[in-house]
Amino acid sequence: MPLVSLVVLLAEKAPEDEDVVAGWTAFLIFGLLIAAVVFLGFSLTKQLRKVDKAEEAGLYDPSSRKKKRELPVEGAGEDPPPGRPAD
Repeated sequence: MPLVSLVVLLAEKAPEDEDVVAGWTAFLIFGLLIAAVVFLGFSLTKQLRKVDKAEEAGLYDPSSRKKKRELPVEGAGEDPPPGRPAD
């Protein structure tokens, strides 16, 4: 049987569109992936808090500390552009 006729024969046996559903298995996998992302988010937050506490306790080399700086606020202390009301 040639390859083309085999492919045509297999293509004809495809299920109808209304017969194809994702099912509970896919829903369960999706839910587990969401739970894994939530778990990793909480774990990351916990580790970052531990790092901040260790830095405050002086466990890191003081010469390598990052200086805290404030980000400039765009438009702070300036007049609003024409046609735009002031806040």
